[in-house]
Amino acid sequence: MGTTGKPGRDGTLDTYRRVIGLTGPLLPWVSFLGRLPTATIQFGSVLLVARTSGSLSAAGLTGGALALGQVVCGPLVGRLADRHGQRIVVLAFSLANALAVALLVAGALAGLPAYVLAPLGAAAGAAVPLVGPLARTRLVALARRDGAPEATVGASLSLESTLDELSFVLGPALVGLAAVLAHPAYAMGAAAVLVAVCGSAFALHPTARLVAPARAAPTARTPEAPGAAQEISGRSRAPGGSGRSRARAGAGRARVRTPLPRCAPALLAALALQGAMFGACQAGITALTGRLGEEDQAGLVYAAMGVMSAVAGFGTAAVPERFGRPARWRLATGACFALSLPLTGVTGLPGLYAVVTVLGVTYAPHLVTVFGLLERAVAPSRLAEAMGTATSALVGGQALSVAVTGRLADSYGPAAAFAAGSTAAALAFALALTTRPTTHQEQEQEQEQEQEQQQDQGQGMEQEQEQGQGQGQQEPGVRENAAHARVPDGQPR
Repeated sequence: MGTTGKPGRDGTLDTYRRVIGLTGPLLPWVSFLGRLPTATIQFGSVLLVARTSGSLSAAGLTGGALALGQVVCGPLVGRLADRHGQRIVVLAFSLANALAVALLVAGALAGLPAYVLAPLGAAAGAAVPLVGPLARTRLVALARRDGAPEATVGASLSLESTLDELSFVLGPALVGLAAVLAHPAYAMGAAAVLVAVCGSAFALHPTARLVAPARAAPTARTPEAPGAAQEISGRSRAPGGSGRSRARAGAGRARVRTPLPRCAPALLAALALQGAMFGACQAGITALTGRLGEEDQAGLVYAAMGVMSAVAGFGTAAVPERFGRPARWRLATGACFALSLPLTGVTGLPGLYAVVTVLGVTYAPHLVTVFGLLERAVAPSRLAEAMGTATSALVGGQALSVAVTGRLADSYGPAAAFAAGSTAAALAFALALTTRPTTHQEQEQEQEQEQEQQQDQGQGMEQEQEQGQGQGQQEPGVRENAAHARVPDGQPR
């Protein structure tokens, strides 16, 4: 490790100890249990409605509505957290999410029709408190506030991605266990209780105060309107008017939100493609295990991939800082594309386990890297919104991919779904090769340079107009002298 001077496992463990030192031992546990219901209700809503209604279409409609609600409202939750702080936002959405999940369970058990259950599912998705993305935002903010080295910031992102992976492995497993032993409603009810208790505990944790929005945060300056220079020059006719008008213009600049960097769409697209890869693998695994008559193995295969991804994500903290994030991004996407190609030729269960488990090594490192690039690119005042939008891109890509590749697998077999996943990985690799990630400091410097150029141009136009006005004031005297010169001698002037 470049920052600790200790190579190997000891240096990595020291880095994680510093991360825990920033948060205290309670916050990681609370944030993990608070995000677990999100993974539980996505799969649980489908099993619940399928069990109570006997209709797979109703179950798919409800699950799709839940995913859509989360995708649409995720950026809104992040934006509210940026503006009002995490405490009040997470507390309100945790309680609202618990209520929405309870209503969905009650409606399903009561046998309500799909056109009623779908809005309830959408409400449950829209009320997700985004504990995972906001925990990532909070941990990074704590590391930056403490002046921690980049290795500690990277370890914070690695820890959060590992917790995400574990939650998305454990959540569906708990739902499946509840469905086998009793009823999916028990898992959904437990999720409602868990988000109410642990989501509220995450909101009320003392670290929430440390990432509250500043009351007087600096804002970007807006370029003056085209008519501003004319208004300034008009006021400058009075002595000293130019200085006063410039002072008024400087004091009256609008307070605007910091724009997202130019590389943000590419990073969000990379996460959407990663979600598409998840969805394609899920559809292909389900189709192949069903064709082999081993339907019960689908969840275990997907869990093996998730566990390996979590292990790899935890180990990314050992990567030296001199191996930059753009290079890591290209390596992760290239490896994901290369390791996904054998999936199209898998025909048996042992081969599926082997290929999928190895492929899982690339997932979490890619997520850690892209989240790290996004954190460096976005201004701190919009970090929660960016993380919420990133999660929405990931979830949306997965939901859309499951719908599309599921149909491909039904029509053309599992290889078609796996081929679609490899295509998504290839596009992500191309995106990593062609995108130049930037930092928000670089963007601020570029904006300052542009503003200085605009100010210089405005001052030049103002000086030209002042000179033109001075010449206009001299012209009457010149014309009068010319008239006197034309009067003949001896005539009264």
